[in-house]
Amino acid sequence: MKANRETKRLFVGGLGTAISETDLQNQFSRFGEVSNVEIITRKDDQGNPQKIFAYININVAEADLKKCMSVLNKTKWKGGTLQIQLAKESFLHRMGIQRISQRTSSLVLTVKVKQRRYPLWSRAIQERKW
Repeated sequence: MKANRETKRLFVGGLGTAISETDLQNQFSRFGEVSNVEIITRKDDQGNPQKIFAYININVAEADLKKCMSVLNKTKWKGGTLQIQLAKESFLHRMGIQRISQRTSSLVLTVKVKQRRYPLWSRAIQERKW
């Protein structure tokens, strides 16, 4: 029986300057299906890379995720020492979810209001004698 797989977003810090999206894809695909890799480079005032980290979306079972973190976390790889953890939810993602939930709740309220008004209106027309 296959374990339940969920899409997780991982933060991978401590990357070396020679890292590529393909390298990360190959490294993490041993544990699950990698759907997206985003490498971010923070530079100093002179434009030199100061911090390099990545976000990886991976479809993985819980046991494989634990194995991935125990095997790869704090290991030296391609000029850096990997620091792997579950990524925190981004502010923009959280705002998007709130907007969707507000739209959904306002649509439900609108439908309820219309459903309540319609029977009252038709009853008023029926009671009125032309």
